[in-house]
Amino acid sequence: MVQVVNLRRRRKQTARAKARAEGAANAARHGQGRAERELERARADKAARLLDGHRREGEPD
Repeated sequence: MVQVVNLRRRRKQTARAKARAEGAANAARHGQGRAERELERARADKAARLLDGHRREGEPD
């Protein structure tokens, strides 16, 4: 026998699956979370400070 399918429930399931897929794509596209961005920014600032610390005076930028 054929199983009865509730069309409203099926539509909602399809919409949820589409929303999950779109959210996963956005997460992959936009990448990092706030903590990761701040950590990366802090590392870059530290690297810039160390590089500036090795710069000789009177040297052009």
